[in-house]
Amino acid sequence: MSDSFKKSLMMRLGSAFVLGPLVLAAVYFGAGFYHAVIAIMGLVLIFEWSNMVGRRPLWLALGAVYVVFSVWALWHLRLDPEWGALIVFWLLAVVWGADTGGYVFGKSIGGPKLAPNISPNKTWSGFVGGMMTSAVAGWGVVSYFRPEVGLNDIGLSVVIASALLSVVSQIGDLMESSVKRRFDVKDSGNIIPGHGGVFDRVDGLVASAIALAAVNIVLQENLLAWLS
Repeated sequence: MSDSFKKSLMMRLGSAFVLGPLVLAAVYFGAGFYHAVIAIMGLVLIFEWSNMVGRRPLWLALGAVYVVFSVWALWHLRLDPEWGALIVFWLLAVVWGADTGGYVFGKSIGGPKLAPNISPNKTWSGFVGGMMTSAVAGWGVVSYFRPEVGLNDIGLSVVIASALLSVVSQIGDLMESSVKRRFDVKDSGNIIPGHGGVFDRVDGLVASAIALAAVNIVLQENLLAWLS
């Protein structure tokens, strides 16, 4: 394990220890606290997006729509009085698992590149490792809050759903990477040590939140309730 890898990993973990409790508290308490956090996030994302794409009206409009839908999705997911907090906790576990697992497995194992023309550092080992980490993390969160979700058919369904949502998260990551590459930008910002900007940290979250909210609408109920 190289010194640069260790340093980057420590910076990532440090940022997570600082920001993680704030985000988890917002999800837990909900209402005004949660709304304030996602609203501030939305404003920062629009600001960072505008810095990435410059004064290009079409791209600015595209980013604004994407951010508005992501903020709406996070608000919508938390509304359910019975399942709202759990599904957002699950979403965070999956996204954080994809990000952390992808980074650790990708850097440790290496191998063939996932999308070299978009993000040269991403590998297939990181992609698979992210899915595996997300599957375990997603199942762990749901089984903790819902003990009936154990090593059974429901638990297997949660594992599969977590892995699939991880794919969406990693696609969201690649989408942001493609925008940064198009406009020759290294990071969306520098507000978070080890991650760059807020968009660099939540690129997978916003994509996954939109997808998950859409699934809930199609099912006409919370996905986790449907799996149970």
